[in-house]
Amino acid sequence: MDLPVMPPVAPMLAKSVSTIPDLGHVEPKWDGFRTIVFRDGDEVELGSRNERPMTRYFPELVEALRAQLPERCVVDGEIVVATDGGLDFEALQQRIHPAASRVNLLAVQTPASFIAFDLLALGDDDLTGRPFSERRARLVDTFSGVEPPVYVTPATGDPAVAQEWFETFEGAGLDGVIAKPLDGTYQPNKRTMFKIKHERTADCVVAGFRWHKSGPIVGSLLLGLYADDGTLHHVGVTASFPMARRKTLLDDLAPYRDVDFAAHPWGGWAEHAADGAQLAGAGSRWNAGKDLSFVPLRPELVAEVAYDHMEGERFRHIPSFRRWRPDRDPHSCTFAQLEVPASFTLSDILPGL
Repeated sequence: MDLPVMPPVAPMLAKSVSTIPDLGHVEPKWDGFRTIVFRDGDEVELGSRNERPMTRYFPELVEALRAQLPERCVVDGEIVVATDGGLDFEALQQRIHPAASRVNLLAVQTPASFIAFDLLALGDDDLTGRPFSERRARLVDTFSGVEPPVYVTPATGDPAVAQEWFETFEGAGLDGVIAKPLDGTYQPNKRTMFKIKHERTADCVVAGFRWHKSGPIVGSLLLGLYADDGTLHHVGVTASFPMARRKTLLDDLAPYRDVDFAAHPWGGWAEHAADGAQLAGAGSRWNAGKDLSFVPLRPELVAEVAYDHMEGERFRHIPSFRRWRPDRDPHSCTFAQLEVPASFTLSDILPGL
């Protein structure tokens, strides 16, 4: 492979802001695997955000990119999997598997798509030093004839349209929008773009905690919500605490530690581990040696957390701890409090996805 921009490349990043800045360019924030595609003739390489190749996991996408991309180019974008008209991040995660037979099976069962949103090189031209307005224009022109599963992300310069996208696209699994300065050059690993994501709060039952890797202080709090049948479902963890706060959290949790694990709502997780259930103590699919055991707590403590959106019955990203809610009855912490995004189908903006 011999390109003007060679792998690995750390993708340009975005910093969070609370409102959509009027920079003249806004596009959907795709919830997938950030990927930089390098093509030089028959050679195609998919580079991930951590600069490790993902080529082997998406054979169907490699063939589509080889068939449709310019002979020599470097393209920044996102790999996504869509099911039932919306993004399915859990299905996308399943695509990363060590067994070639499983990779090939999933390539048929849950095929991936690539959504391009920046052009870093074309032919012998390194475009990373050019303004984004030029890179975007060349991307749109060069990719004008692509067909599914390859797409160019839609974009708008109209603030009203951008706000509408922010409010409606979430129904299809997108988690916000990205604003980009039109005069900006491509700066790997720099937060020069702006991301605007949804933030909501939920009151959750704290039913356990995990120790911090550095010693006997709190690493994360395990969060639960009650379903209609009275079952306490594990919905994620909150883990962003200053080190000093992690120590004092032990005092907050101490009154709730006198619990019989066998009587705990998640005490039987091991019995279901073979079923692949995502329960509080289940092992990690990504790191078989990682200890995910937890210290149970009486499910009587309620915490308010801030989150962006749900992926099924779990928080898609780790929510932020806001405060304790001693005024809340733990059994009132149900899924019913969660805001349900308006329905939206991805094919409305990207036909065939």
